Amino acid sequence: MNPTTIELLRDAAEWRLISLLFECPSDEWHAQLAELSAEVTDPALKAAAEAAREEATPALYHTTFGPGGPAAPREVSHRSNVLPGQLLGELGALYQAFAYKPTSPEAPDHVAVEAGFIAYLCLKQAYAHERNDADQAAIATDAARRLIADHLRPLAEPLAKSLATSGILYLSQTASALLERIRLAAVQSSKLSDSVKSP
Repeated sequence: MNPTTIELLRDAAEWRLISLLFECPSDEWHAQLAELSAEVTDPALKAAAEAAREEATPALYHTTFGPGGPAAPREVSHRSNVLPGQLLGELGALYQAFAYKPTSPEAPDHVAVEAGFIAYLCLKQAYAHERNDADQAAIATDAARRLIADHLRPLAEPLAKSLATSGILYLSQTASALLERIRLAAVQSSKLSDSVKSP
């Protein structure tokens, strides 16, 4: 396996762990959490997973993200300039184009579903790299960049701010890890854009 593939598989595991941490806990959730946290090396995500083992419950999830809770996990809550139906339609079409079927029962614009899609795209990129299919890798890479810039970025910062004061350690740590990945993606995208512009 080439180094790019290994890095993409690591990225997929980290994005999937972020997605999982933003889902409602269940018995299966706890088993997946243990498996995924063993696969990641990021200390912040490992700490979030460890805190989740102690804190996470369905009741806490619903009081945090439900009506009147301190945090809004859906993109539509942070995008007053976009029609909800249009936003959901755009995401649905994007997911369908890549045959992405979320395992989470949440809405398409929920942070868990969007982060899960990035994990899925990382796996598609890894598969394309292993097959030496540069075109398919580029398509998946571009879709991930667009989803991060157009959908996750407007959601991540307000979500991280609200969770920072929630008193819920694992969700606050997860939101910070998400925000850090979005910032890194913006830097990488800017470097790529600069390299394309330079002669």
